[in-house]
Amino acid sequence: MNPHAMQSRTDEGTASRPLLTAVALFVVAPIGAAVVIGVLLLFGVSPHLVFLPGFAVRTKLAALSVHAPNAVGVLVTVIVWWVAVVIVWLVLRRLWRTSR
Repeated sequence: MNPHAMQSRTDEGTASRPLLTAVALFVVAPIGAAVVIGVLLLFGVSPHLVFLPGFAVRTKLAALSVHAPNAVGVLVTVIVWWVAVVIVWLVLRRLWRTSR
């Protein structure tokens, strides 16, 4: 087997890795967060529990005399679930790399 051919394949793989990471973080993870929220609601988890981070932020803002619309609570909830998806993805990626 040609060693130069293998080298070019590994170079192409590492060159696309930052792009794939960006797509995973900013496209796949937010969609995954929205799917997690939808699935939790579909399977009967209380909306107050699913949207708890958003409720907590809206309550803190209300304590500061700031009226926040429901969209703020939903956005905070999606961001929290997005962070959870990213953390799980990073842990799985690290475990997969150490097992190789």
